[in-house]
Amino acid sequence: MKKIVFITMIFLTLSSCQKSFLDEEPLDFLSDVNAYDTYEGLNATVNNLYWFSRRIFFDRDERRPFDFIFGTDLVFDGQPSTDRHTNMLAAYDPTSGIPATHWDNLYTMVVESNIIITRTPEADISEEQKTELLAQAKFFRGFAYRALVYMWGGVPLVTEEITEPRTDFVRAPKEEVLNQIIEDLQYASENLPRINDVRDGKLSDLAAQHLLAEVYLAADRYEDAVEAASVVIDDPATGLMRNRFGSRSNEEPGDVYWDLFRMNNQNRGSGNTEALWVVQFETDVLGGSTVSGGRGGSYMLERQHAPFIRNVRIDGVAPFLFPRSGYTGGRGIGWAVPTHHFTNEIWENDFDGDIRNANHNFVREFTADNPDSPLYGQIISTENRPDGVEIDTTRDFYPYQTKVTTPFNHPDGLYADRERGILQNSAGATYTDQYMFRLAETYLLRAEAYLGLGDTEAAADDINVIRSRAQAAPVPPGEVDIDYILDERMRELGVEEKRRLTLMRLGLLYDRVIRYNPYYADEMEERYNLWPIPAEEIERNIDAELEQNPGY
Repeated sequence: MKKIVFITMIFLTLSSCQKSFLDEEPLDFLSDVNAYDTYEGLNATVNNLYWFSRRIFFDRDERRPFDFIFGTDLVFDGQPSTDRHTNMLAAYDPTSGIPATHWDNLYTMVVESNIIITRTPEADISEEQKTELLAQAKFFRGFAYRALVYMWGGVPLVTEEITEPRTDFVRAPKEEVLNQIIEDLQYASENLPRINDVRDGKLSDLAAQHLLAEVYLAADRYEDAVEAASVVIDDPATGLMRNRFGSRSNEEPGDVYWDLFRMNNQNRGSGNTEALWVVQFETDVLGGSTVSGGRGGSYMLERQHAPFIRNVRIDGVAPFLFPRSGYTGGRGIGWAVPTHHFTNEIWENDFDGDIRNANHNFVREFTADNPDSPLYGQIISTENRPDGVEIDTTRDFYPYQTKVTTPFNHPDGLYADRERGILQNSAGATYTDQYMFRLAETYLLRAEAYLGLGDTEAAADDINVIRSRAQAAPVPPGEVDIDYILDERMRELGVEEKRRLTLMRLGLLYDRVIRYNPYYADEMEERYNLWPIPAEEIERNIDAELEQNPGY
């Protein structure tokens, strides 16, 4: 593995000098000699793991974080590109940069976690500090291996710091990897601080229990999954948000689901008891990723998922101003276009009752806001397009989820014309903190565990807790199966979910894509339920066979 070899070769080079008069003794600064002897040095590595988790899943660039939704049943590529999983033969080739980038980044998390786990017991720090560091490092190691085992199956299992180059890695069985993840997460859940005792963005005992419930599902340990999820659900510090709250709770239209995704509302510090682990984005703060004058370094979900409404014409005139801070989608460019299953089929039984499908949450009716248009002030619907509408591509005009944008509330630095709400072309980011885990998903994980135990009544009860909050009709137990749960995840989580991880955990990526995403269906193959081991990893592993996944 590239990162492992690279990092350990640096270590060996730095420690190879034998002439003592050249050795530098660091007395008042961190170096390779003493960095892992102190709490400050070890904690800096822990902080890097937080940064890496944000980088992998949210802010690396405008491509790789979105590998978790492209190529699934959720969205399709509005502007064909291998980067967005069009041409799957190329996207999932063993030489492709898509699987290679994620393999490399996830194993970097493993490497850094192992350094902390190996060095902390010998560091000159208190036992309390050792427990704090080890709990976080073991969580992150389990977190990284969880994605690796879902996307590749059995993978090389490395649980100690590597201090010399290795080219003899072999794949551990999937069951062994899952057992190691469970062991790490059990330690984390027992030793991380209580959720009420951590700062926003930091790991807690309940974040570990939530992830543990999910990994138990992957291991077919359904009773254990129920128990872990119940710890989270039954904790007095957690609860679904059921009433309007937060920074824009007095605005209409709106509801509690809309409030969950408004600026500054994601963290427990805002009173949000649904939040379990929230990834932090701080605008114009060093290390905070986002800047008020552009989208660089941020989570570009607005840019990806909102339509490229600029191109819409009716009788030759644009009915919409673009880019504008409002319900037309900000500076969207229409790459992550939702499937018909996502926009229509999953809502059919309660299209008008479910607040998650209300127009301020899932926009289908757009109000013409260009004063030069003869339709100014009128509603233009994606469901019933007016005569004379001119749209060149599917990426220009479609329903989208407003959780990806901040309508009428973009940072001041992004406005070209504040009075009219016109944004600069550098807009396109989602200027909110992002949920990694929230309690609504915990209920759905427990429902899945009950389904695995054959208890559809208990599964329906958990699903109906979510549906009740959404003012949706309850589901009867006889209708609950894994497809219903996956559809409910789509209704509740939508583009917030790392959908690829869910479908690959269940081995249902192929099945769901060929049924619900016709855009990709002709390219989809069963072997894509797992990704290929990157070819470069196999080639450099000269002293053992790093076996490729079937079909590649």
